[in-house]
Amino acid sequence: MCLLVFAWQTHPDYPLIFAGNRDERHARAASSASFWEDAPEVLAGRDLEAGGTWVGVTSAGRFAVVTNFREGLNPPKARRSRGELAAEFLRGNMGVRDYVDRLRGRQRDYGAFSFLCGDRRELHYVSNRDNHPGPVEPGIHGLSNHLLDTPWPKVERSRARLSLLLEQSAVSSAALLRLLSDRQEADATELPDTGIGAELEQRVSAPFVVNPVYGTRCSTAIRLHVDGTVRFAERVFTPAGVAVETRYFHVADGAA
Repeated sequence: MCLLVFAWQTHPDYPLIFAGNRDERHARAASSASFWEDAPEVLAGRDLEAGGTWVGVTSAGRFAVVTNFREGLNPPKARRSRGELAAEFLRGNMGVRDYVDRLRGRQRDYGAFSFLCGDRRELHYVSNRDNHPGPVEPGIHGLSNHLLDTPWPKVERSRARLSLLLEQSAVSSAALLRLLSDRQEADATELPDTGIGAELEQRVSAPFVVNPVYGTRCSTAIRLHVDGTVRFAERVFTPAGVAVETRYFHVADGAA
């Protein structure tokens, strides 16, 4: 993912309310969200080049999402794919804290990343560009291609919109997907400097990025309910930013 916002432990019915856009090269092969044949409890899209995923859940309510950390136009190549982190957590049954502790010893195997994993009871954040991993505090949070809650314009705009939805008790899948459709670019004076040049910084400064080479491929909305159900929606887009498919999943009480 390249933009995500989420409400953690702030809603009486949903411990986690999540909305995120996946930005990626359009040429990179991927499959839409579905239950995996080789891991039937996992509901996620899939990167067909490396086999991992950017965001997913399980029928038991495990959740994981990973973003890259932007470090210029030519970051060093890594031994392993970041998408492996989310896929590995979702496939396994290791406790959240134990998984994060285990990950610390092999962070250098991956390109720069920020990673969130958890369930209805706990949610942890870790990045190999941050020395302070740990549990996420209750509240409304945002993440793009930097550290958790780094106040980039598109992160702050999207956090504010999610906060408003919560105030209005309007956290349906449709409302979360609308939140992610924001194509307004940031003012040039507000742009971060991540080493990719001012023109490209401007182009990717909107929550939803439209570009024929690299842009928003899909939007995902996830809600984990206290009763054990999972609601998951994914909307897929063309390189021109036209929606071509929306998939809705309702997993009842931990059953696939």
